[in-house]
Amino acid sequence: MFSWLSSWRFLISRRWVLFFLAIILVGWATWWLGEWQFGRLDDRKHENAIIRANEVRDPVDVSEVLAPGRKVAEDDEWRLVSATGEYVRDDTVVVRYRTRNGYPGVEVVVPLVTADGTTLLVDRGWFGTDDPVIKGAELPAPPAGEVTVTGWVRADGTGGSTEVDDHSTRAIASGPIGRAIDRTVYTGFVALKSEDPKPAKELAAVELPDLGEGPHFFYGLQWWFFGVLAVGGFGYLAWDERKLGPRGERIGSKRRSGGPFSRKPRPRPHSERSIPPSTGSITPDRYDAPGDSTNAATRPNSSGRP
Repeated sequence: MFSWLSSWRFLISRRWVLFFLAIILVGWATWWLGEWQFGRLDDRKHENAIIRANEVRDPVDVSEVLAPGRKVAEDDEWRLVSATGEYVRDDTVVVRYRTRNGYPGVEVVVPLVTADGTTLLVDRGWFGTDDPVIKGAELPAPPAGEVTVTGWVRADGTGGSTEVDDHSTRAIASGPIGRAIDRTVYTGFVALKSEDPKPAKELAAVELPDLGEGPHFFYGLQWWFFGVLAVGGFGYLAWDERKLGPRGERIGSKRRSGGPFSRKPRPRPHSERSIPPSTGSITPDRYDAPGDSTNAATRPNSSGRP
């Protein structure tokens, strides 16, 4: 028992304690990120359920759902409403930089003044143009005179993108637009479904929301998998060190440091070019024929004597 425990004593070293704390931090972060993705999935399912329920409901008068100064209720998002009034084309506001299928364009928001004087902002649809600040007079005209519109309720955008500059904005919000056109407006706006009478030239229809659940489920599983992988990796490295010892003290490390298991370096063979030339003298020719001296000179004596 004690020998088994002693084999794991390395886990209480400073290096392994810090490693363990890092794994705890990684595990907590991946768990939180997974929960966050699954929370977004639940929100998406809830929103889709509201949209599907509102799609099958009959249109109601806009005053039953919207009111000036009252925030759009969550359960009223994408609910069908109807309103009757007259468009004010001169107060058209364009929502710039709205691309569709790779083509630039704008959303066209036209105020509809109802019988009691309250103005409803109607997103009439998309118009393709390279000019992000195009004026209302250059856009297809809405129906003249009294018109009845039916559309889906939308909540206001938020943030700095809702600021209105010269009848142009980046996101639709009833408050900034109402102040820009100096009119009392319903809070929220309506994405147009139909108009009666119809205009001479229609804009591209408003895009409906995607009712898919998105990638949140797989993202959540992915984060949890990373957490399991981190914990599993810690366990494997601990088991590996218990079995084989610290990595810096294994056989491979001793070989590199010249330990008892190190290999002797092999001598490098000399190439033919590296062999030095011989420094010995050249053996003279000798003649072993009978009567010839083996030490005779190879040329006559300079005195001419035999």
